[in-house]
Amino acid sequence: MTPLPEDTLDTVFSLERRLLSLINESTATQFIILEQFGETEETNISLEELQNAREKLTTSYSRLNTLLLRISEYQPTAPRDVLDLLARTQEEGEAGADASFGSIEEVKRYWSL
Repeated sequence: MTPLPEDTLDTVFSLERRLLSLINESTATQFIILEQFGETEETNISLEELQNAREKLTTSYSRLNTLLLRISEYQPTAPRDVLDLLARTQEEGEAGADASFGSIEEVKRYWSL
C-alpha cells in the first residue's frame, strides 16, 4: 500500500465507523417507525428521508473504501491527484455524516423515539 500517514488512516477509519453507525441508526429508526406506526402517508415522508440519508451514507462509505483500496494498488506512491481526491472524499463524507445525523435526529424527535 502506498504509505499514508497514520493520522490520515485513523481519520478515514473513524469516518467509516461513523458512517456505518449512522447507516445502522437510520435503518433501525425506519424499522421502529414501521413497527410502531405502520406505513402511512405521514410516516412515508420520514421513511423516505431516512432512506435518502442511508443511501448518501452508503455512497460515502463505499467511495472511501474503494478509494483506499485503489490507493493500496499504487506503488511506490499514489499520484497527488488521487490523494487530493481522498481528502475531498473525506470532507464530503464528514459533511454528509453531519447532515444525515441531523436528519435522523429530526425524524426521531418528530416521532418521539
